[in-house]
Order: sequence, then C-alpha cells, then structure tokens
Amino acid sequence: MMILMQEINDMQTKENNQLKYEIEFPGLPLAVYKEIAAHLRQVEGVKTGLYPMQSQQFDYNQSQVRALWIQFSRTIALESRDQVDRILAYYQNHYGNLEEVDS
Repeated sequence: MMILMQEINDMQTKENNQLKYEIEFPGLPLAVYKEIAAHLRQVEGVKTGLYPMQSQQFDYNQSQVRALWIQFSRTIALESRDQVDRILAYYQNHYGNLEEVDS
C-alpha cells in the first residue's frame, strides 16, 4: 500500500521532534477542509489546522483555504500514522489529488 504521507516532502520543525506537512486540495470548499481537519484531529497525537487564502479579493468560486497543515511527533504510533494515510486517501478518492505546499 502506498503511504501518502511519505509522498510529501518532510517539513520538519526543530522543536519537539515534530513533523509538519502542508497540503492542499485545489478548489476544495472551506467546509470540506474543516471536515478533513476535524477528522484528522481525532487521531491520537495529530494536530492540524488551516491556512486562510491570502487573496484580498473574495471569489466565491475559489476555496477560502490556502492549505491544511498536519503535525505529529516522529515517534507517533504506526497505527496513528496509518490512520492519517487512510483519511487522506479517502478524501483523495472523493475530491482529487492533494498537493504539497511549498513553504
């Protein structure tokens, strides 16, 4: 099974030995981003949040979210890591491929 999180380059934080990923689903509505974040927060050891769109002009046809960030310890349980992969795979199957955000 392909592990989605391994496809994304690590954006490592120095404090607390944490891994942080920033991903986007192009054109995804705000409500679905919030659903993904809420779903991921249910996984033990996972923190997540949303980056707002930076545009000064509102466009109803564009997502109001620039990206989703996911953070967890390098020592997170394998079961938790697998659950994150399954959650992201579910949303990819329904909404299209996720993309890595360059920071």
